[in-house]
Amino acid sequence: MKLVTIIGARPQFIKAAALSREIAKHDKVEEIIVHTGQHFDANMSDIFFEQMDIPKPHYNLNINGLGHGAMTGQMLEKIERVLIKENPDWVVVYGDTNSTIAGALAATKLHKKVAHIEAGLRSFNMKMPEEVNRILTDRISNILFCPTDTAVKNLINEGYGNMDCKVMNSGDIMLDAALFYSKKEQKPNIDLPNEFILATIHRAENTDDLDRLHLIFDALNEISKQIPIILPLHPRTKKIVQQLNVNLINLTIIDPVGYLEMVYMLNRCNLVMTDSGGLQKEAFFFKKPCITLRDETEWVELVESGFNKVVGADTTKIIDAFKFQNNDMNFNVNLYGNGNTAEIILGELQKNN
Repeated sequence: MKLVTIIGARPQFIKAAALSREIAKHDKVEEIIVHTGQHFDANMSDIFFEQMDIPKPHYNLNINGLGHGAMTGQMLEKIERVLIKENPDWVVVYGDTNSTIAGALAATKLHKKVAHIEAGLRSFNMKMPEEVNRILTDRISNILFCPTDTAVKNLINEGYGNMDCKVMNSGDIMLDAALFYSKKEQKPNIDLPNEFILATIHRAENTDDLDRLHLIFDALNEISKQIPIILPLHPRTKKIVQQLNVNLINLTIIDPVGYLEMVYMLNRCNLVMTDSGGLQKEAFFFKKPCITLRDETEWVELVESGFNKVVGADTTKIIDAFKFQNNDMNFNVNLYGNGNTAEIILGELQKNN
């Protein structure tokens, strides 16, 4: 069986690493990795392949720095060429990026079977490019590997039970990665305080809206008076932040770090504050409460279970969520499977080959 795996962004590298390790156990399964180049910064791309022992991509399309239409169009064109040449049994796509929808579209138009890992997620906000990508990818996939029961219910509510595809809860493949790489953590090249908050901000809804960004940093600045905040920040966003004229107190801005450094900080931080979808789950995997700097989240089970508070860019709500966080949470609940998702997925692909 031959698989073509499409990746292009940080969370996809992490998920692909888990599946690649499982594939390596099977000599009758061949994987061809296609890196679209969507994340091209060395700290956002190359370092993940080096740290996580992901096989080097067979193809690197080097498509980046473009608008949504140009990026997706070029990916569609170049991925199609790869699929014609490789003639895979399955095309595997992850998550909700432009790389995801481009890979699924190219495969479907060539009548290649598509497996969507992390299917069924919904924020119900169609202004998010990721929401558009995930909905369209789900609709043209043959097997929909859902990370949670909520994701399965979303698809059933949308009528997928009557469509020619398979929907299943496989668990979350990011849990596989978290369990494996937690033993390989690496200390970042900074002096970490004994107690700190780990924060990330990268979504366009925050970084491209100076009013929202200012409100978020007003809250971070206030909170940092009580506990230091470590904020890995992309250079582009760093420049925007410098325009805000916020008097940063105990807020340390650093360049983006690799996954193993993030694991190190996740293991030691007191709290996570983020607008990242993946990091919300990783906070749970590493038994840390999370404050989400977005207006909604796909990971509603984390909110319903009390592990996550969604506060948007409201300064008061962010500060209140920090003040009233519960430090006695019981993280020993099964929300995302047992850490064997890659094995389940590969077994299903072989069964349906």
